[in-house]
Amino acid sequence: MRLLILAGGKAKASPEEALTRTYLERAGALGRKLGLNPITLSEYGDPRPGKAGKSSPLLSRVPDGARLILLDEAGEDLPSAAFAARLRRHLDGGTSDLVFVIGGADGHDAELLGQPHEKIALGRATWPHLLVRAMLAEQIYRALSILSGHPYHRA
Repeated sequence: MRLLILAGGKAKASPEEALTRTYLERAGALGRKLGLNPITLSEYGDPRPGKAGKSSPLLSRVPDGARLILLDEAGEDLPSAAFAARLRRHLDGGTSDLVFVIGGADGHDAELLGQPHEKIALGRATWPHLLVRAMLAEQIYRALSILSGHPYHRA
């Protein structure tokens, strides 16, 4: 299974970008053992305030037949173990491409909000989109550590 993160805006060199990269590298190492191809992060949209990205260019990056998971504060709030179980269902269920979409500073436009197969939240708070990248990368790493029996997750 391929896992793609589509993230709104452009990340410049920052602590959040470095943390995201670190967790994606760790997740990639665990993921290979579980049948995940390298995890990729791709940016889209206009990062300027007041310019929500249009969905058409974004949706053109989604592989045919992919499962789309939109990160949205109104989405389902999953504990880490439930997030891991959902990832396991995708791995075992034959999902070829799993795509997580993170909005830019102005969130998602209406066209995109009607597209996803699933919507999840990283809590009910509104988070800076660069921090959401790091938080999602960490949750993916944590989920893969749960699935592989790695001691990182201590429940």
